[in-house]
Amino acid sequence: MTQATASTPLQKNFVALGTIVRREIMRILRIWGQTLVPPAITMTLYFLIFGGLIGSRIGPMGGYSYMEFIVPGLVMMSVIQNSYGNISSSFFGAKFGRHIEELLVSPMPNWVILGGYVAGAVLRGLMVGAIVLVIALFFTRVSVPHPFVTFTTVLLGATIFSLAGFINAVYAKKFDDVAIVPTFILTPLTYLGGVFYSVTLLPPWAEAATHANPIFYMVNAFRYGLLGTSDVPLWIAYALMLGFVAGLGALGLWLLKRGVGLRS
Repeated sequence: MTQATASTPLQKNFVALGTIVRREIMRILRIWGQTLVPPAITMTLYFLIFGGLIGSRIGPMGGYSYMEFIVPGLVMMSVIQNSYGNISSSFFGAKFGRHIEELLVSPMPNWVILGGYVAGAVLRGLMVGAIVLVIALFFTRVSVPHPFVTFTTVLLGATIFSLAGFINAVYAKKFDDVAIVPTFILTPLTYLGGVFYSVTLLPPWAEAATHANPIFYMVNAFRYGLLGTSDVPLWIAYALMLGFVAGLGALGLWLLKRGVGLRS
């Protein structure tokens, strides 16, 4: 029996999935000076300026030093931004170079294409998050009292924004379109998502507006994993994140099936 006849369609799909993921990882590592170093430098500056200089004047927040308080938010912010940025640039580059058409006409199913690109983006988010967490050790004590919550939250958050970045790349017609969403939507939502403050400090109208921000729930779930405290019930955060994963995943598969923005 030959290898071709011995391989099942499922095995072939996983080989294709592994190939896309491996290519994405090699891309991340090949240009590590652009993918891993800049977020590390940026987050170090955040720790120095906000945690060290400004934080010493703010004092404790939520029963923790200000430096300890912002660590979960900064880690989550780096994961979100890099997961989104990786897939939006990588997939749009494939679309712009027109070699995405080779994947679309191949026998691999759409879930393999979507899963491969999302997995690569998630891995970059996790790598950057781990780097930022190591950097945080130079500034404050970091413990993980709830490792399951910590890992699942960062994994779901990275998956959500990888899927969102994929959708952005599908609809983008030029490279400028890839930067519009991070600049005008993602960055404001991140800064207003409780990264640098507790929602209890806000006036009622601002507190209500913050509760409409999905990033707020991700940051607080991750903060619970590292500090054991959160401004929102954990089950609401998980329900919201799982809902976004299901909704955005279904939309991504539908876009690939219809060939929206991909087939000329």
